[in-house]
Amino acid sequence: MRDSIKFTKMHGAGNDYIYVNTLLYNIEDPAQAAIEWSKPHFGVGSDGLILIGEATDGESDFSMRIFNNDGSEAMMCGNGTRCVAKFVHDKGLTSKNPILLQTLSGQKVLHLHLDNEGLVESVTVDMGEPMLRQPEQYIDQTDDTVKADFRSFRGTFVSMGNPHFVTFVDDIDNIDIEKYGKVLEHHEAFPQRCNIEFAQLVGTNAVRTRVWERGSGITMACGTGACATAVASFLTGRADRQVDIIMDGGTLHIEWREDDNHIYMTGPAAISFEGEIAKL
Repeated sequence: MRDSIKFTKMHGAGNDYIYVNTLLYNIEDPAQAAIEWSKPHFGVGSDGLILIGEATDGESDFSMRIFNNDGSEAMMCGNGTRCVAKFVHDKGLTSKNPILLQTLSGQKVLHLHLDNEGLVESVTVDMGEPMLRQPEQYIDQTDDTVKADFRSFRGTFVSMGNPHFVTFVDDIDNIDIEKYGKVLEHHEAFPQRCNIEFAQLVGTNAVRTRVWERGSGITMACGTGACATAVASFLTGRADRQVDIIMDGGTLHIEWREDDNHIYMTGPAAISFEGEIAKL
């Protein structure tokens, strides 16, 4: 019988990943594991795989690596960072608050909000400074307009360590996210491919957002995507620096502070279930 690995299925506003503590288990081929384990019906089913491990930067408390369900490695996952915080706190791996987390897009500071039982209910993440028009991630287009399947989308490019293109539409419930998201992700304007956010202002400082994630497709939520949407909403005059981003899986509160230019994301983190899976 093959060795098995214990995992925890977690989600942040419906953005769900398989979490494995690599302090206990060695995942020899995480890209292939992400592909196989993320399959619905044949695996656990998820948006991807997140590995929690020892920090190597000499400053952070833990590290995280994120693999999308197509096997590609991501720079960051905002919803994932919140779930990592809940994992390490609720399982007694640390009692620190805040927690410093090493990611491929830099260190993230995680501020925990506990419930009456002392378990993590939600987390505020310092996501750092947004960046616009990163040359390695975005090739300038006329009027920031890109075309997908004979339709033009004008939007705002925002990097939260990973690339995002936020485009505002008139009827978000009826746009074909899969059709246009897939084309836009691979558009020549985005040398590293791109996460695509389709957004619509639905109230005062409330923006409805649907996401096509690079490497994962349609997801229920995207933390970095919510941050990018908040930046685009402010830059285009649609919302203030504090805004609720309403996604398919729930609402994230985003604040773009003027004093330090950092984005602060607050949202839930939850455990769906735990189990064991055969090691590849």
